[in-house]
Amino acid sequence: MKKKITLKDIATTFNVSIATVSKALNDSYDISTATKQKIQDYARKHQYKPNVTALNLLNKKTKTIGVIIPNIMNSFFAKAFVGIENMASQNGYHLVSCISNESYEKEVKTIDLLKYGDLDGLIISLAEETQVKQNFTHLQNTINEGIPIVMFDRVTDRIDCDKIVVNDLESAYAATSHLLKSGCQRVALISVIDNLSVGKLRVEGYKKAIADYNMPVEEHLIVRIGNHENFDAILKITLSDEAIDGLICLEENAAVNALRIVKQMGYNIPEDMSIICFTNGKLLQHLSPSISAISQHGKHIGETAVKILIDRIENSSHDSPFMTKMVKTSLIPRESTRPIQLK
Repeated sequence: MKKKITLKDIATTFNVSIATVSKALNDSYDISTATKQKIQDYARKHQYKPNVTALNLLNKKTKTIGVIIPNIMNSFFAKAFVGIENMASQNGYHLVSCISNESYEKEVKTIDLLKYGDLDGLIISLAEETQVKQNFTHLQNTINEGIPIVMFDRVTDRIDCDKIVVNDLESAYAATSHLLKSGCQRVALISVIDNLSVGKLRVEGYKKAIADYNMPVEEHLIVRIGNHENFDAILKITLSDEAIDGLICLEENAAVNALRIVKQMGYNIPEDMSIICFTNGKLLQHLSPSISAISQHGKHIGETAVKILIDRIENSSHDSPFMTKMVKTSLIPRESTRPIQLK
């Protein structure tokens, strides 16, 4: 097997220092044109390729970003990861990706493991248990060790770092308003994410829209269903109130299950019951009827997270003010909701 040529080999051939060869290959003005040309021609002829690992270590960078997402089965996080991977690859960064499975303990252990591998930075969306425990010591320790963090979607105000979020309150307000404008008289909200910051904000947006339409906020129409509760039974009890004619589901799987139950109960969609949900996975388009959705633009959020983190890593901007970037959502009407009624 042919031996790979190194900087040292080239330096020995021309009786110059390794630094001179490196400068010549990088087209530095410090080196004469004739010397640069000879070294570059020789390197090209012998198919020299730089040792990226060695160069990164020399520059005190590993070009490695850690990514922790809470749930890969959620279409939003899947799209966000695609955006993260695309943008990292374009900028020559490698990813070490992990899934916390909504576990605080796994999130803590994963961060410790990633730090052992000399990370340049970390992108994370918090696990459900982390938000319940409100213990962020592992994240603060990471920042204290000089590793920049970008949080997205599920964030906390108790950690100073860059963050990317959507306006969940405004988005839920828009979804609720859409149902009311389309003729719905009583809208129920179905939440399986009440432990999460985003879930709480969406409930606030729903309440605000109901109040702004001069309607009473009926707490029993805000249906909070835990992980270990019987979703089908609780929703059937809720829908036994035949005056309910609209559903907002704060999560995609809940919407899919709600659609199944509503159809089983004999409701016509959207005439008797309109449904709208958060996250815009591909499945929603292919259901019958297709489900109206709030798109959170996960791919764009992932790409933005990488851009912000790389700027922190490469441009010595560790001391510049942290930013919280708000991404606007889009409401995508489909067959599960009626057209807005113009007055």
